[in-house]
Amino acid sequence: MKKNFGMLALIMAFWFTISFITNILGPLIPDIIANFNLKDLAMAGFIPTSFFLAYAIMSIPAGLLIDRYGEKPVLFVGFLMPLIGTILFACIHTYPMLLASSFIIGLGMAMLQTVLNPLQRTVGGEENYAFVAELAQFMFGIASFLSPLVYTYLIKQLNAETYVAGQNAIIDLLADVTPAHLPWVSLYWVFSALLLVMLIAVVLTRFPKITLQQEEKTGGSGSYLTLFRQRYVWLFFLGIFCYVSAEQGTSIFMSTFLEEYHGVNPQTEGAQAVSYFWGLMTAGCIVGMVLLKLMDSKRLLRGSGILTIVLLLAALFGSKEVSLIAFPCIGFSISMMYSIVFSLALNSTRQHHGSFAGILCSAIAGGAGGPLVVSTLADATSLRIGMLSIVLFIGYITFIGFWAHPLINNKTVKFSELFSKK
Repeated sequence: MKKNFGMLALIMAFWFTISFITNILGPLIPDIIANFNLKDLAMAGFIPTSFFLAYAIMSIPAGLLIDRYGEKPVLFVGFLMPLIGTILFACIHTYPMLLASSFIIGLGMAMLQTVLNPLQRTVGGEENYAFVAELAQFMFGIASFLSPLVYTYLIKQLNAETYVAGQNAIIDLLADVTPAHLPWVSLYWVFSALLLVMLIAVVLTRFPKITLQQEEKTGGSGSYLTLFRQRYVWLFFLGIFCYVSAEQGTSIFMSTFLEEYHGVNPQTEGAQAVSYFWGLMTAGCIVGMVLLKLMDSKRLLRGSGILTIVLLLAALFGSKEVSLIAFPCIGFSISMMYSIVFSLALNSTRQHHGSFAGILCSAIAGGAGGPLVVSTLADATSLRIGMLSIVLFIGYITFIGFWAHPLINNKTVKFSELFSKK
């Protein structure tokens, strides 16, 4: 582990970059609607839809590309495609180009995530895989927390009414290449610079050969056909779909909701709320690691589901002060759901784990479906009603905690044994 510290640090930088770019859409939605004069919220919803649709399309082909060409070419193309996507929109500021850019970025991010999971196991060693995976999740959360704050900083610094040249060389450079009426576009130049650094790092680094574990390998068409005939496969697929729908539906539209119903400035308090959402999700992952040692995962899933519904209703129907607290806290309450549903699914079958995992990962298309459902309902009724649909997504996830019957339950210990040296 020590001799691979530099390689692990680079992998963590990769995860940071992926998250920094992926989870910024929420604070940008109000700007996108205003600057492109979008007539309805569904048009804004198409942006995350294009991103996650590309994600779902590329996930399985990315694995085939790794088998054929190896890790380094896939990593290179995985960073090159988002770089192309960010530069295109940074230069051509139109709504159609933003959709195309989101799709291109999504294709690249899917390739990166597909290769990074087995790569970090190879580099860190099988005995350290759980720790490395949690560290990657922590870096993912930190980047999601920081990106809205960077957005707020750039908006303030590049404000046409207050910007003063000569005080900061980087801000001056961004001001030269960013339209004064679109200061948020400067983020795409920041993304481009970050991706370029990662691309150079990939070129200069020699990566170890990845050997997939049996559970990481996908089977032939027969294994998929066998799984598709099983009802529980579709039920768990829907569970992952609902989780991603709820996560993205909340994070993407909370800033817009706070602006519309409570007059919150989306560039400051709204962006801060999104930042806290991801920050509390990171904290929730850490707390969840402890709770999963103490409680049955199904009970924990039921409890987190009920808490999330309460928080969501408070955020949607409460006062401004309540909404500003409840929305970010949803990040904490849903933080354990994905890993619990995923583990319950894989622990419900004795074979074809690799193929089943591939099916579950494709359910990330929920990131495309959830925002589209919310925005379509919002246009037909109101944003409050649209976001109320998230209760249905969370309700289904909570229901899994009642009907799931895994072959293997998570191992629990007494609180007194949790910190025992044995």
